[in-house]
Amino acid sequence: MDARTSRYHDVYARWQRDPQGFWGEAARDIDWIEPPKQVFDPNAGVYGRWFTGGVCNTCWNAVDRHVLRGRGEQAAIIYDSPLAGQKRTISYHRLQVETQVLAAILRNLGVEKGDRVVLYMPMVPEAVIAMLACARIGAVHSVVFGGFAANELATRIDDAKPKLILSASCGLEVGRIVKYKPLLDEAIALARHKPDACLILQRPQQEAALVPGRDHDWAKLRDEAIVFARSVYDCVPVAATDPLYILYTSGTTGRPKGVVRDNGGHMVALKWSMQNLYGVEPGEVYWAASDVGWVVGHSYIVYAPLLHGCTSILFEGKPVGTPDAGAFWRVIAEHGCIAMFTAPTAFRAIKKEDPQGKLLAQYDLSKFRTLFLAGERADPDTVQWAEKLLRVPVIDHWWQTETGWAIAGNPVGLGQLPVKYGSASVAMPGYQIDIVDDARKPVAANKIGSIVIKLPLPPACLPTLWQQDERFKESYLAEFPGYYKTADAGFKDEDGYIHVMSRTDDIINVAGHRLSTGGMEEVLAAHKDVAECAVIGVVDELKGEVPCGFIVLKAGVNRPVAEIEQECIALVREKIGPVAAFKLAIAVARLPKTRSGKILRGTMKKIADGEAWTMPATIDDPAILGEIGAALKGRGLGA
Repeated sequence: MDARTSRYHDVYARWQRDPQGFWGEAARDIDWIEPPKQVFDPNAGVYGRWFTGGVCNTCWNAVDRHVLRGRGEQAAIIYDSPLAGQKRTISYHRLQVETQVLAAILRNLGVEKGDRVVLYMPMVPEAVIAMLACARIGAVHSVVFGGFAANELATRIDDAKPKLILSASCGLEVGRIVKYKPLLDEAIALARHKPDACLILQRPQQEAALVPGRDHDWAKLRDEAIVFARSVYDCVPVAATDPLYILYTSGTTGRPKGVVRDNGGHMVALKWSMQNLYGVEPGEVYWAASDVGWVVGHSYIVYAPLLHGCTSILFEGKPVGTPDAGAFWRVIAEHGCIAMFTAPTAFRAIKKEDPQGKLLAQYDLSKFRTLFLAGERADPDTVQWAEKLLRVPVIDHWWQTETGWAIAGNPVGLGQLPVKYGSASVAMPGYQIDIVDDARKPVAANKIGSIVIKLPLPPACLPTLWQQDERFKESYLAEFPGYYKTADAGFKDEDGYIHVMSRTDDIINVAGHRLSTGGMEEVLAAHKDVAECAVIGVVDELKGEVPCGFIVLKAGVNRPVAEIEQECIALVREKIGPVAAFKLAIAVARLPKTRSGKILRGTMKKIADGEAWTMPATIDDPAILGEIGAALKGRGLGA
């Protein structure tokens, strides 16, 4: 690892000199129906749009062109499910056929270009096929993670207004079956918007009752479409600036924030990243151990590997428990995986179960070259443990749902730079990353501030929020004019390496999943005995952060406190879902506040994490922080 042998600095400088020339050259790796008239139009959209005038189709680039150019028999998707006890390999040719069939079914059910389709799916090949089928006909897909509760799904249905919903009878977790269909039925009942129809994949582990006139059996329609040769459906031309998908991100209060991803810029940046950042060649086996419900699943299970002509692994399992902490090693060895991308949480779980890495000895990982980590800050201990065990580079990188691909990383394909533990490495081409203070002034090297990105954002980043341009400006662009606000805090060192330290808003990161503490507070506040509440993220060795809720009971409540705390925990898990990992509610007499009434969540978090803290100058009653510390200590938290 020598910075002098990496091409990174030359490539980044070339982007700085000529951004349009840089991305125009990258765009040549995409098949265009009509080439863009402009690489970047600063007068279009909120801050400008990429590849305006271009006409393309994402499904064509991800599937059909590979079949046309001789990759038809290559594996496109390897489905490996220890939970279902099933493995399946789908070639590019088979993926093309299945995508054509489903595209025809969607059209027969009335879905047109521009219509939205919600996917509420487990980790099965049909989820990938559904995303590609939507892209094929120009429909806009919105995948909702299967772990979300009915009311969360309902808010997304109301925002996206889908013509159709694709779902499954159930999802699988370790030791249990999650019934999706009752959650879907409840969500549709709660939602103001009603879809025209639902397509349901019946899984053998748990079949579901279908609603007559609304629900259709997925397999039955597929079989009919193939038998009657109604399967061929050509790719529909769409504008490069047309939306490919909507993905809802943090925030469970009020209207959800739907991140929009376009077609053209998304393809260009993701295709570029596979070779240059991840160092992967077409035809190689790549694995993003995530879920299709999250942005990592969209970008690096489905679109980027397929755009690049790789084989992508779709894993329905866990790093531990399916059957043991050697699950990842088994998948890498069995399928000849050369690069893997997962969250640090997964490796913390493996390390906890098998600290000596003894299970690795059973497997041949000789083809494996690189481990990539993202989704939360990768702590140095976990990175070094993985390096020592795997004897390959372990690369942390940083990005967001909003950006769709890495903001900062260590570009293996351009020549790896030295690793600095605790850092996500350097800015990727397309991103000018600055660190500023509250007065919007640049800060010195190694000084913590707000991390911001100079506009315009590069291709694949969100151009706006779904039908909420003003909210997009207010949420991301208003606080630092000329910049995109990442809402992350950190610093840049003397070598230009980015160190992301924490969130600057109320989003906590639970096992790589960004969740809103404000949303959890709204749920807690709805409990009949709760007067007020506050939720903070507490550092957790396994998940990065876990939520901790403080509740103040209403006067006159004389029920057992422990009973109310358990009800609050159950309420959050019901309304937001198990993904919130909400397991701790603490009843306290009062919450620490400023004289203006603002709850001092930041100070509470420092106490809970055992960090040094100073008494806020604006605090109303200093004695309350001592009470909070005592309450936390009673639960084994704090110093």
